[in-house]
Amino acid sequence: MHDDANIQLYRAYWRGESDAAYLYGSLASAEHDPAVQDVFRRLSDTEKKHAAFWAARLATAGVIEETPPPRRRARLLAWIARLFGPAAILPYLARIEVTESHGYDGQPDAVAAGMPADEYGHARIVQAAAMKAGGLSGRTLATIEGRSRSGDGNALRAAVLGANDGLVSNLSLVMGVAGAAANERAILLTGLAGLVAGACSMAMGEWLSVSSAREMVTRRIEGKAAVLAEIPDIEREDVAVIFRAKGFGEESARRLAERLFQAPGVALDTIAREELGIDPSDPGGSPASAAAASFGLFALGAIFPVLPFFALKGAQAFLASFALSGLALGAIGAATSLFTGRTFLFSITRQVTIGLLAALLTFTVGRAIGVSVS
Repeated sequence: MHDDANIQLYRAYWRGESDAAYLYGSLASAEHDPAVQDVFRRLSDTEKKHAAFWAARLATAGVIEETPPPRRRARLLAWIARLFGPAAILPYLARIEVTESHGYDGQPDAVAAGMPADEYGHARIVQAAAMKAGGLSGRTLATIEGRSRSGDGNALRAAVLGANDGLVSNLSLVMGVAGAAANERAILLTGLAGLVAGACSMAMGEWLSVSSAREMVTRRIEGKAAVLAEIPDIEREDVAVIFRAKGFGEESARRLAERLFQAPGVALDTIAREELGIDPSDPGGSPASAAAASFGLFALGAIFPVLPFFALKGAQAFLASFALSGLALGAIGAATSLFTGRTFLFSITRQVTIGLLAALLTFTVGRAIGVSVS
């Protein structure tokens, strides 16, 4: 005999496991590395088994339902993973997994099926993956699947922070000029000038940063190539030491090093990856692409405070700019929660509060300067 409370509980478990299976399957589709794809697929398969378990419990209780479509949160996270890569949502997913890993504690059916152990394992894997900015592409995964890559860069993080810089800086600039009692035309021109100047500055800074990083990586690889050509025996011994540190026996490590050094290109690639921690095929990205992305993202954020002044005047324009910027800050706060692991509410509240306080501060300073000059 199953009462309504049990049926509702089974249905909630079923929906949750179905969403998790869909989400991990989406992460597998979005991931390019086969080893990591396998991790996500195995997680998805486990969640599918859990969902089938609860579907069977519902059937025993006389409730037959079709497989539910993914809920809104799961679809949103899957879309972000496809757009920015799985690493973009791993910190948020880690927090959810940790919270939900205790969901089966004390549930007799789940304990009998070994589900709590599965959920704890999922939480550990996702937590370890989220420790690095690059998520599962970081070296932390070596403890899970034996994969190693630098994991630098997080497209979602760069996009969110770039837009946030443009929004907060230009909102503060516009509010400061408005506080000085400037007219709408002056505010609009100031806002547009701030947008262009800030975006150009950000683009140039990003171009220089990426170019310098590429040059440094290239120089280090060239230096190793020169050493490899001059004293290959010492480098071969260094590689053998690395292999011994990975658990190979002394003879196996030496044989493997000898085999690698039969092809100088393979030897250099191995030294760069294992000794320098550099992927020779990816020395740091394109400076031009980074500059263009930085320009566009800063401009995207900076346009929100300016837009109302194209169509409105006086207090209406001022209030509309403030409100529109507040909404944009809220959206940025929600996005930051995906890589900080904080709740949506906390992230939105923090982002809006800090951004609007900065705007109010500059408005007050602008008002004081305007009165003083007058």
